[in-house]
Amino acid sequence: MGRLTFCLNVTLDGCVDHQEGIADDETHAFFTRLMDEHGAMLWGRVTYEMMESHWPAVARGEVEAPPALREWAIKLEAKPKYVVSSTRKDFPWTHSHHVAGDLRAGIQKLKDATPGGILLGSGKLATELDRLDLIDEYIFLVHPRIAGHGPILYEGGLPATRRLALVSAKPLRCGAVVMHYRQAR
Repeated sequence: MGRLTFCLNVTLDGCVDHQEGIADDETHAFFTRLMDEHGAMLWGRVTYEMMESHWPAVARGEVEAPPALREWAIKLEAKPKYVVSSTRKDFPWTHSHHVAGDLRAGIQKLKDATPGGILLGSGKLATELDRLDLIDEYIFLVHPRIAGHGPILYEGGLPATRRLALVSAKPLRCGAVVMHYRQAR
C-alpha cells in the first residue's frame, strides 16, 4: 500500500496562499524531486483548476519559463493526477482522473493501487482527509514570512490534535525549512 503524503507551502503564521511562498530554483527543484518520489498527485478541484490553467502551457513551451519550472511542468504533465470533486466530472488534462463517490473508500483504493505513494497538495482536501485519518506523512515547506492573511492551514479544524514524529528538517538557502513528519501512531 502506498502512503499519502500531504505537502504544502506555508508561512510562519499558517498562510497557505500559493503566492506567499518563495519560488526560486531551489524550491522548485525540491518539489520536482518530491514529485519524482511519488507515484501520483492528488488535488481538490480548486487546486486542480489552478494548476490546469498554467502548467500544461509551460510544459508545451507556450509560456516562457526558467529551466527548473519547465522541468517541473514536463514531469507534472506525465504524472497521474487524481482530483476529488463533487461539482466537476470532466478532467481533460493529460493523465487526470476523477475520484468520485465515498471519499474514504476512494482514497483508500487509490493508496492501495499506488505503491509509490500519493502526493497531496490541497489544503482544504487535506483537512477532510485528515478527519478520515488517511494522511500518513506531512511535508511542509515553511517560508520565513508572516503573511498576515489567509487562507490558513486547517482553517476548518480537526476533531483532535494530530501527534507527529519528526522525520527530518532541512533548511534551504532562501531561509525556508523543509519539515517532514509522520503520524505518531
